[in-house]
Amino acid sequence: MNQYSFGSSSNNTNKASSHYAYQSDIESGAVRKSRKPKTLFAKMFKSLGTRLHHLFRLHPILVFIVCISFGITVLILLSDAVTYKKNDLDNDVYPFANLKNLVMVAGHSVYTSSNCGKIDKEESWFLESYQKHPGQAATFLSHIEKGVEAAGKDDESLLLFSGGETRKEAGPRSEAQSYWAVAESKGWFGKDDVRSRALTEEHARDSFENLLFSVCRFRELTGSYPQNITVVSYDFKEERFAHLHRSAMGFPESRFFYLGTPASLSSKEGALKGEAIVRAQFQEDPYGCVGSLWRKKLKRDPFHRTIPYPNGCPEIRGLFRYCGSAPYPGSLPWN
Repeated sequence: MNQYSFGSSSNNTNKASSHYAYQSDIESGAVRKSRKPKTLFAKMFKSLGTRLHHLFRLHPILVFIVCISFGITVLILLSDAVTYKKNDLDNDVYPFANLKNLVMVAGHSVYTSSNCGKIDKEESWFLESYQKHPGQAATFLSHIEKGVEAAGKDDESLLLFSGGETRKEAGPRSEAQSYWAVAESKGWFGKDDVRSRALTEEHARDSFENLLFSVCRFRELTGSYPQNITVVSYDFKEERFAHLHRSAMGFPESRFFYLGTPASLSSKEGALKGEAIVRAQFQEDPYGCVGSLWRKKLKRDPFHRTIPYPNGCPEIRGLFRYCGSAPYPGSLPWN
């Protein structure tokens, strides 16, 4: 007779049952998942939540103040991080984001000579009939030097030579590029550091546009508007720039500076008479958008250049579009 071990039979039966149960789960698509023990982090989080809840019931005002303080601290830290990121972005997008002040030299003629050794000779420049006087070329040179000198005294300044392609007979050469090339040929008058922050604005057709367009160009290059503006031109044009044009733009008088140089002796009398006429025109038409001033602008654009502004300075788009005898009524960044 065969003898069987009841214990052994029971174990085999249990194993078989487990095997068939597992096999059944596989066939049915159901998989038994084992319980995962709670993590230490979950236990700590639950414990902290319980304590905060208990503390809130005991001292609700205190907990509220602590939470508000914590939230404000987080917001400040996030704001600083965004500001630092923006500053980094500005430095990447705007090549001169560190500069704060504008030095603008208004152009008056186009240099046409192929020889930079004749800078102070009248025949090297394209001159209108009213400009054909001995010593006229030297006045252009003095403006360029004065502008470089002013920029050299202020490491946070951007020097802009302003003036478009205003003379058909001179060809498609701008006044601004002419002045920059002269400064280059003169070795920046011994101030080499100015060269890296001396650029051009090549679309202005009159004195008001010299100022307005240069402010917009400054915004394109730095990402901001100038804190201070210094204009370099003839001394007899100071009233026009420092009062009429500055007022038309609403720029603060305390932050506006003017550096004037004298006209040549032989042209002074005619220059003063001509200036009186132009000044009266700008008094009636501060923005040069109608009448004789507007016609003069059209004449000074012989190559029909497309003016890119105010794309680079959208905050003052309204000022570019405004035309009236009263000051511009809108808000401006420097106000």
